Amino acid sequence: MHVNPIQLFDAESSTFTYILAAQDGNDAVIIDPVDRHCERDLAHLARLGLKLAYVLETHAHADHVTSAGRLRELTGAQAAVPSGCGIAPAELQLEDGDTVRFGAGEAIRVLHTPGHTAGSVSFLWRGNVFTGDTLLIDGCGRTDFQGGSAAALYDSITTTLFALPDATRVWPAHDYKGQSVSTIGWERQHNARLAGRSRADFVVLMDNLDLPRPKLIDIAVPANRQLGLAHAA
Repeated sequence: MHVNPIQLFDAESSTFTYILAAQDGNDAVIIDPVDRHCERDLAHLARLGLKLAYVLETHAHADHVTSAGRLRELTGAQAAVPSGCGIAPAELQLEDGDTVRFGAGEAIRVLHTPGHTAGSVSFLWRGNVFTGDTLLIDGCGRTDFQGGSAAALYDSITTTLFALPDATRVWPAHDYKGQSVSTIGWERQHNARLAGRSRADFVVLMDNLDLPRPKLIDIAVPANRQLGLAHAA
């Protein structure tokens, strides 16, 4: 049986949160939860009879505050975060190639995919890859803060993510155009920022985007390095 992620959306920051449920048993994990939707996410878990085992973060987000700390306190789940993102309170500091196990035989593989931030990771589970801000649908994350690097992002996408099977479903942390899911094969062939573009050309493109500074970055990043609890306090 192919298990589908539960995709939830925060309209204010265009953030996707994902709940992954074990095929056998009632364990679940949540990826990139948003503080203002903590009660919504708990209600989904309760309605489905799921017990939260882990809260996973793809990176320390700059555009919203996480509910990871609150969810951990309310459910007893453990926080699992990229080791390179400075999120010290989390129980698990994830490295490339690590496996997060939950339920009866469920395994999430950690892929270090730096570029948007120096510590960013993606999560691979059952033919699905949760790419954070590394690879978006027909786009990619910005690279101009938090140790970002356009060259590193290009390598992460083209050598790590695009090496996955074409049918692998891509679930990003954000979308701003009403899209919800893509595939590795489609992105490799059609992604507007990457398809047919050399590494050098990609670096020039990304270095000249001239994007506005995220409005919440000075609040969100420090709070997220404390699993959102500093903000809640």
